[in-house]
Amino acid sequence: MTPDSTHNNPRKLIIAIDGPAGAGKSTIASRLARKLDYVNLESGAMYRALALQAIENDTSFEDEAALVKLAEGSRIQLEPTLGGNRTLLDGKDVSARIRERDVTEAASRVSVHPKVREWMVEHQRALGANAGIVMEGRDIGTKVFPEADLKVFLDADPVVREQRRRAQQKIEGEVAANVAAELRERDHRDRTRAASPLVAASDAVVIDSSSMSEDDVLAKIEKLVQQKRQQRPT
Repeated sequence: MTPDSTHNNPRKLIIAIDGPAGAGKSTIASRLARKLDYVNLESGAMYRALALQAIENDTSFEDEAALVKLAEGSRIQLEPTLGGNRTLLDGKDVSARIRERDVTEAASRVSVHPKVREWMVEHQRALGANAGIVMEGRDIGTKVFPEADLKVFLDADPVVREQRRRAQQKIEGEVAANVAAELRERDHRDRTRAASPLVAASDAVVIDSSSMSEDDVLAKIEKLVQQKRQQRPT
């Protein structure tokens, strides 16, 4: 029996999955959305798209006003496909480009600015207004959707996250050491930034995936979804 067959008309939920880089948020959110037939909203892809726009327009990552102006003039879209979301920037498919290291690093720097985050939050809320979504990021349960029906904080030991990132990017040696250093620096920026720092919401379910497989994590969250569907809306 699938989660959607437990009721004739199951209540559509807003599901927020937060956590640090390398914890597995994107993969879990994508798989969960497919199983539930929900929309998967990647906040990280939106920040990455803006970072790419900044790179291509030679806009400083430190210039908050210029970044906001750039965002206001950009069209960032997420298109669901069987293989996951496509990210479109001004109509161009940038799904592969935004996963490259320079954009990843730039996105971490662009995302620290409060006014940039305010712009993003407004657009993310609009995208999720009709529920039936799984949204992952770093401040979804605390800032974007504080009223989310289910909040999950997906974490893992830093060493494990570094190993996963190396395996994901198929790198080793000096490059792998650089990636590990970048991940630690990104953790520091995410947790210490003034605007919406990375922290588990007070009502989030914290899942440490250090010794869990993707299937185990997915099964645990599916069970939480079933429990939420059986509860009356508050």
